[in-house]
Amino acid sequence: MDIFTGGLMMFEVGPCENSYLMGFLVGQKFSKQIKNRVATDLILQQQLLPFARTPGSQPLITALSENNSKKFPNYWDELLGTADGSGVPLLDITLLNFRKEILPYVTETVTRLDDNAFDDCSDVLVVSDSMAIAAHNEDANVALLGHTYLIRGSLHNGVSFTAYTYAGELPSCAFGFNNRGMAFTLNSVPPSKDEIVAGGIGRNFVSRDLLEATSIDDALHRIESSEVSVGHSYNLIDMKSRRIVNVETASGKRLSVCEIGATPFFHANMYLHLQVEQTHDENSISRQTKAASLPKETKQDFLSLLGDMDDPKYPIYMTGPTLHTLCTAIFDLDKQTMSIIVGNPNKGETSHVFSMCYEPAKQ
Repeated sequence: MDIFTGGLMMFEVGPCENSYLMGFLVGQKFSKQIKNRVATDLILQQQLLPFARTPGSQPLITALSENNSKKFPNYWDELLGTADGSGVPLLDITLLNFRKEILPYVTETVTRLDDNAFDDCSDVLVVSDSMAIAAHNEDANVALLGHTYLIRGSLHNGVSFTAYTYAGELPSCAFGFNNRGMAFTLNSVPPSKDEIVAGGIGRNFVSRDLLEATSIDDALHRIESSEVSVGHSYNLIDMKSRRIVNVETASGKRLSVCEIGATPFFHANMYLHLQVEQTHDENSISRQTKAASLPKETKQDFLSLLGDMDDPKYPIYMTGPTLHTLCTAIFDLDKQTMSIIVGNPNKGETSHVFSMCYEPAKQ
């Protein structure tokens, strides 16, 4: 296990004889981080766990567990292994992985926190003759500082992946890439409660599946074939075809694809092209408006945009007191690299640069 700038740790695991063992080894390696995250995660401690103790919660939690374990048995085994390896109760691990699918149903008897203030990200994307780049700010509650790590997993099917992972969760609800030339970054979006299907497939399971995608078409099939509970925004990156697409999804297999071209595309945490009723998010609206006013001609412009702190209430680069930009990931399709920057990307240090050279498909 290596420690990079900013304390970001990496663990190489696999191939393992089964998915449970892979999860177990990850849970065992990061047991301290997972236990500490569970103890300090306000959403878990003040909303999810109290809700899980109410009788009305059991049908929802049971449906989520049964439907996801049936659709993705290997990833469910990974989740079970993570719980056992870390020594954290399975309920806690389950609630962390289904946070977004459960929170809309937390009753008024449980103290509500502003859950939208715990999950924000910003992306700027471009594919032009001179550059093809996806740049991503990974934003989260300040309590999650020190509770993330990199997993480099190798699977028996020949796929290997690198994924930025939140402690106790499946890789990855943030960003990652594999040896098939595919990468992705993710943005949460806030559909209204009426747009959500209770007990559907969880976003963490869909993104885990994307780590094994072989192309944009394959990734789109994996997304669309999953009957998700809530929506999400995926930035799919295919180095083989030098393409980036933004995909917005919602329940009922609704999906909209936006091909990224020479005009830079900025995405925060709101639907931009899929027609879905969504909750009002001043933070995202402010970031979207600010990004539209900033120059986006060069790679340095992208870094300056993601590092912008001009708005004292809703900056693009966040430093607290509630939200914090944990890191910035830069995917360069021409150099075939993923760089992780700790600190403001306008001046922060690159903690590591990963080669994303892919293995040609076997004939």
